[in-house]
Amino acid sequence: MQRFRNKTVNYISFYQQWLPFGCFSIHQIMGIYPDFNRSNLYRWQQAGYIVPLRQQWYCFSDCLSTPDFARYVAGQIYSPSYISLHTALAAYEMIPEAVTTITSVSARKTVQYDNALGHYTYQTIRPRHFFGYEMKLMPDGRRYAMATPEKALLDLLYLYPEYKTENDMLDLRLDEDFLYEELNKERLTDYAQRMGCKALNTRLQTLLKAYQL
Repeated sequence: MQRFRNKTVNYISFYQQWLPFGCFSIHQIMGIYPDFNRSNLYRWQQAGYIVPLRQQWYCFSDCLSTPDFARYVAGQIYSPSYISLHTALAAYEMIPEAVTTITSVSARKTVQYDNALGHYTYQTIRPRHFFGYEMKLMPDGRRYAMATPEKALLDLLYLYPEYKTENDMLDLRLDEDFLYEELNKERLTDYAQRMGCKALNTRLQTLLKAYQL
Protein backbone atom coordinates (compact mmCIF):
# COMPACT_ATOMS: atom_id res chain seq x y z
CA MET A 1 0.00 0.00 0.00
CA GLN A 2 1.33 3.39 -0.95
CA ARG A 3 2.15 5.75 1.94
CA PHE A 4 2.23 9.53 1.49
CA ARG A 5 5.54 10.50 3.10
CA ASN A 6 7.28 12.62 0.49
CA LYS A 7 4.85 15.49 0.15
CA THR A 8 6.19 16.76 -3.22
CA VAL A 9 6.29 13.46 -5.09
CA ASN A 10 3.24 12.03 -3.42
CA TYR A 11 1.19 15.16 -3.98
CA ILE A 12 1.66 14.63 -7.73
CA SER A 13 0.53 11.02 -7.34
CA PHE A 14 -2.40 12.08 -5.19
CA TYR A 15 -3.36 14.81 -7.66
CA GLN A 16 -3.33 12.44 -10.62
CA GLN A 17 -5.47 9.89 -8.79
CA TRP A 18 -8.07 12.27 -7.37
CA LEU A 19 -8.30 14.92 -10.09
CA PRO A 20 -11.14 13.09 -11.93
CA PHE A 21 -13.25 13.52 -8.78
CA GLY A 22 -12.43 17.22 -8.50
CA CYS A 23 -13.19 17.30 -4.80
CA PHE A 24 -12.71 14.76 -2.04
CA SER A 25 -13.20 14.15 1.67
CA ILE A 26 -10.81 12.89 4.28
CA HIS A 27 -13.12 9.90 4.77
CA GLN A 28 -12.76 8.95 1.10
CA ILE A 29 -8.99 9.23 1.33
CA MET A 30 -8.78 7.16 4.51
CA GLY A 31 -10.99 4.50 2.93
CA ILE A 32 -8.24 3.88 0.36
CA TYR A 33 -5.18 4.88 2.39
CA PRO A 34 -5.78 4.11 6.09
CA ASP A 35 -2.25 5.29 6.94
CA PHE A 36 -2.59 8.62 5.14
CA ASN A 37 -1.00 11.44 7.13
CA ARG A 38 -3.67 14.13 7.52
CA SER A 39 -1.01 16.78 8.02
CA ASN A 40 -0.39 16.51 4.27
CA LEU A 41 -3.72 18.21 3.68
CA TYR A 42 -2.69 21.11 5.90
CA ARG A 43 0.64 21.47 4.10
CA TRP A 44 -0.98 21.27 0.67
CA GLN A 45 -3.55 23.85 1.70
CA GLN A 46 -0.80 26.16 2.97
CA ALA A 47 1.03 25.70 -0.33
CA GLY A 48 -2.11 26.64 -2.26
CA TYR A 49 -2.53 23.22 -3.89
CA ILE A 50 -5.93 22.51 -2.36
CA VAL A 51 -8.70 24.63 -0.83
CA PRO A 52 -11.28 23.71 1.83
CA LEU A 53 -14.92 23.42 0.82
CA ARG A 54 -16.46 22.47 4.15
CA GLN A 55 -15.28 20.53 7.16
CA GLN A 56 -13.08 17.65 5.91
CA TRP A 57 -13.85 18.37 2.25
CA TYR A 58 -11.34 19.84 -0.24
CA CYS A 59 -10.81 20.47 -3.93
CA PHE A 60 -7.79 21.18 -6.07
CA SER A 61 -7.09 24.87 -6.53
CA ASP A 62 -6.86 24.63 -10.29
CA CYS A 63 -10.41 23.28 -10.44
CA LEU A 64 -11.89 26.53 -9.16
CA SER A 65 -12.01 28.07 -12.63
CA THR A 66 -13.52 24.98 -14.29
CA PRO A 67 -16.90 25.81 -15.89
CA ASP A 68 -19.83 24.70 -13.72
CA PHE A 69 -17.47 23.35 -11.05
CA ALA A 70 -19.31 25.31 -8.33
CA ARG A 71 -22.50 23.46 -9.27
CA TYR A 72 -20.70 20.12 -9.32
CA VAL A 73 -19.34 20.72 -5.82
CA ALA A 74 -22.86 21.38 -4.51
CA GLY A 75 -23.85 17.74 -4.90
CA GLN A 76 -20.54 16.40 -3.64
CA ILE A 77 -20.13 18.16 -0.30
CA TYR A 78 -23.74 17.53 0.78
CA SER A 79 -25.37 14.42 -0.59
CA PRO A 80 -27.95 13.48 -1.63
CA SER A 81 -28.99 16.86 -2.96
CA TYR A 82 -29.77 18.52 -6.25
CA ILE A 83 -29.59 22.14 -7.40
CA SER A 84 -32.99 23.81 -7.51
CA LEU A 85 -34.87 26.96 -6.55
CA HIS A 86 -33.32 30.26 -7.65
CA THR A 87 -30.09 28.76 -9.01
CA ALA A 88 -31.94 26.39 -11.31
CA LEU A 89 -34.50 29.00 -12.35
CA ALA A 90 -31.68 31.41 -13.21
CA ALA A 91 -29.83 28.70 -15.13
CA TYR A 92 -32.92 28.16 -17.28
CA GLU A 93 -33.28 31.96 -17.61
CA MET A 94 -36.74 31.78 -16.06
CA ILE A 95 -36.00 34.69 -13.71
CA PRO A 96 -34.16 37.91 -14.56
CA GLU A 97 -32.00 38.13 -11.45
CA ALA A 98 -28.38 37.06 -11.40
CA VAL A 99 -28.01 34.45 -8.66
CA THR A 100 -24.71 34.10 -6.81
CA THR A 101 -25.77 31.66 -4.09
CA ILE A 102 -25.89 27.99 -5.09
CA THR A 103 -29.32 26.85 -3.87
CA SER A 104 -30.06 23.15 -3.51
CA VAL A 105 -32.63 20.93 -1.84
CA SER A 106 -32.05 17.79 0.16
CA ALA A 107 -33.98 15.35 2.33
CA ARG A 108 -31.36 16.04 4.99
CA LYS A 109 -31.36 18.97 7.41
CA THR A 110 -31.07 22.59 6.26
CA VAL A 111 -27.45 23.78 6.18
CA GLN A 112 -25.25 26.36 4.49
CA TYR A 113 -21.56 26.65 3.68
CA ASP A 114 -19.19 29.32 2.46
CA ASN A 115 -16.01 28.53 0.56
CA ALA A 116 -13.83 29.82 -2.26
CA LEU A 117 -16.53 28.97 -4.79
CA GLY A 118 -19.29 30.91 -3.08
CA HIS A 119 -22.23 30.54 -0.72
CA TYR A 120 -24.12 27.23 -0.66
CA THR A 121 -27.54 26.68 0.88
CA TYR A 122 -29.47 23.41 1.22
CA GLN A 123 -33.14 23.48 2.13
CA THR A 124 -35.02 20.47 3.42
CA ILE A 125 -37.74 18.71 1.50
CA ARG A 126 -39.53 15.49 2.33
CA PRO A 127 -37.91 12.28 1.06
CA ARG A 128 -40.92 11.61 -1.17
CA HIS A 129 -40.37 15.00 -2.81
CA PHE A 130 -36.79 14.16 -3.76
CA PHE A 131 -37.30 13.66 -7.49
CA GLY A 132 -37.59 15.67 -10.67
CA TYR A 133 -33.92 16.33 -11.36
CA GLU A 134 -31.58 15.53 -14.24
CA MET A 135 -27.85 14.94 -14.51
CA LYS A 136 -26.24 17.85 -16.35
CA LEU A 137 -23.04 17.20 -18.30
CA MET A 138 -20.10 19.55 -17.75
CA PRO A 139 -17.53 20.35 -20.45
CA ASP A 140 -14.94 18.21 -18.63
CA GLY A 141 -17.22 15.17 -18.49
CA ARG A 142 -18.32 15.44 -14.86
CA ARG A 143 -22.02 15.58 -14.05
CA TYR A 144 -24.17 17.30 -11.46
CA ALA A 145 -27.84 17.02 -10.50
CA MET A 146 -30.21 19.91 -11.20
CA ALA A 147 -33.99 20.14 -11.02
CA THR A 148 -35.98 20.30 -14.21
CA PRO A 149 -37.57 23.72 -14.77
CA GLU A 150 -40.89 22.34 -13.59
CA LYS A 151 -39.52 20.87 -10.37
CA ALA A 152 -37.44 23.96 -9.59
CA LEU A 153 -40.61 26.04 -9.81
CA LEU A 154 -42.56 23.62 -7.60
CA ASP A 155 -39.74 23.46 -5.06
CA LEU A 156 -39.87 27.26 -4.88
CA LEU A 157 -43.63 27.34 -4.33
CA TYR A 158 -43.37 24.57 -1.75
CA LEU A 159 -40.54 26.09 0.27
CA TYR A 160 -41.69 29.72 -0.01
CA PRO A 161 -45.36 29.69 1.03
CA GLU A 162 -45.38 33.49 1.20
CA TYR A 163 -46.12 33.38 -2.52
CA LYS A 164 -49.90 33.20 -2.27
CA THR A 165 -51.65 35.76 -4.44
CA GLU A 166 -51.54 36.44 -8.15
CA ASN A 167 -49.55 39.59 -7.46
CA ASP A 168 -47.06 37.54 -5.45
CA MET A 169 -46.66 35.22 -8.42
CA LEU A 170 -46.18 38.10 -10.82
CA ASP A 171 -43.54 39.52 -8.50
CA LEU A 172 -41.45 36.45 -9.37
CA ARG A 173 -41.11 38.00 -12.85
CA LEU A 174 -41.00 34.61 -14.54
CA ASP A 175 -40.00 34.78 -18.19
CA GLU A 176 -43.23 34.51 -20.12
CA ASP A 177 -41.59 33.29 -23.32
CA PHE A 178 -40.17 30.36 -21.37
CA LEU A 179 -43.49 29.69 -19.66
CA TYR A 180 -45.44 29.64 -22.93
CA GLU A 181 -42.89 27.92 -25.15
CA GLU A 182 -40.65 25.70 -23.04
CA LEU A 183 -42.31 24.90 -19.73
CA ASN A 184 -43.83 21.41 -19.77
CA LYS A 185 -47.22 22.07 -18.20
CA GLU A 186 -48.17 18.40 -18.21
CA ARG A 187 -45.01 17.52 -16.29
CA LEU A 188 -45.60 20.47 -13.97
CA THR A 189 -49.07 19.29 -12.96
CA ASP A 190 -47.94 15.66 -12.78
CA TYR A 191 -45.08 16.56 -10.44
CA ALA A 192 -47.42 18.67 -8.30
CA GLN A 193 -49.85 15.77 -7.93
CA ARG A 194 -46.98 13.45 -7.09
CA MET A 195 -45.85 15.77 -4.30
CA GLY A 196 -49.32 15.42 -2.79
CA CYS A 197 -49.50 18.81 -1.06
CA LYS A 198 -52.87 20.57 -1.18
CA ALA A 199 -51.40 23.99 -0.36
CA LEU A 200 -48.81 23.58 -3.12
CA ASN A 201 -51.50 22.74 -5.65
CA THR A 202 -53.44 25.82 -4.62
CA ARG A 203 -50.36 28.03 -5.09
CA LEU A 204 -49.64 26.40 -8.44
CA GLN A 205 -53.16 27.12 -9.69
CA THR A 206 -52.73 30.73 -8.58
CA LEU A 207 -49.48 30.96 -10.54
CA LEU A 208 -51.03 29.42 -13.66
CA LYS A 209 -53.90 31.90 -13.46
CA ALA A 210 -51.56 34.85 -12.90
CA TYR A 211 -49.56 34.04 -16.03
CA GLN A 212 -52.60 32.88 -17.99
CA LEU A 213 -51.19 29.42 -18.60
